[in-house]
Amino acid sequence: MRYKLLGKSGLRVSELALGTMTFGEEWGFGASKEESQKIFNAFTEAGGNFIDTAVNYTNGTSEAYLGEFIQSKREQYVVATKYSLTTRRQDPNGGGNHRKNLVQSVEASLKRLQTDYIDLLWLHAWDFLTPVEEVMRALDDLVCAGKVLYVGISDTPAWIVSQANTLASLRGWTPFIGLQVEYNLMQRAPERDLLPMARAFDIGVTAWAPMAGGALTGKYRNNNSDPKRLSPNSARLKEKNILIAESVVEIAKEIGHSPAQVAINWVRQQSGVMIPIVGARKESQMKDNLESVQFKLEPEHLERLNEVSKIELGFPHEFLASEPVLNALHGETLSLIDNHRG
Repeated sequence: MRYKLLGKSGLRVSELALGTMTFGEEWGFGASKEESQKIFNAFTEAGGNFIDTAVNYTNGTSEAYLGEFIQSKREQYVVATKYSLTTRRQDPNGGGNHRKNLVQSVEASLKRLQTDYIDLLWLHAWDFLTPVEEVMRALDDLVCAGKVLYVGISDTPAWIVSQANTLASLRGWTPFIGLQVEYNLMQRAPERDLLPMARAFDIGVTAWAPMAGGALTGKYRNNNSDPKRLSPNSARLKEKNILIAESVVEIAKEIGHSPAQVAINWVRQQSGVMIPIVGARKESQMKDNLESVQFKLEPEHLERLNEVSKIELGFPHEFLASEPVLNALHGETLSLIDNHRG
């Protein structure tokens, strides 16, 4: 296992992150405590130190299990948890990005994790109600109090993340060093704005669902027997996505690796600090996922996968990249300009 600097920070995190939404069986899927321990052990024994959970995962069981598992070597793990999603469905303040829910969620996480600090706290999803100033000041207060070391943001439009980090920079508050998004061969929409924004601000990216909920392994091509994970109307069953899954399976057969490893490696090999979050319900699945760090996809494989899964970037990206606009902007000089920023 190799390690990456997460965004504009000195924090060293493993090239894969362990997703623990499957720790606990309260949601009708997931792993028992015994199996969760085995999954955790497989990940950490392989050198993984970056662990991802949330205050609401399996109604708190994920954090509780993790709190027990990390005790003997707490200092060497980078423990990331999230706040925002409701933990009290009838309480209007039981979820959201505001300071009240933030403080209460962090206190609950600290107790369950049996620790006095959180390495990385993610804002889980933007609520479109809380002012960005309140969010960034409240997060900075927790960092100043020593309860949180770094902050990140998940599932939020690029313009809001840009506003938040610009505001933090101007006011001397703690900026986001991490961005968490759904990103995989079936979901490449972040390439339009979120990923370019992350590169511009030097924000590390962690990708959830790198295997598209298992769809990229090919197991749903002819069988949709798991409604908890994939509904009949899921976009992952569209014709294009079935073709993508078939390409993943074909390449896996050609190179002698599993489809899961191929899907994970496509994410790993994208530009920028790109860290797939890998979860599992069985120890064997985690061990298979971990094998992805032992090889890289060849350029020809990446090209095939890129081609079958390509998306339209839309306006203004395609407009600005068109030949008439480039000529209008630069005349005949663009090919003579060396752009070190790419």
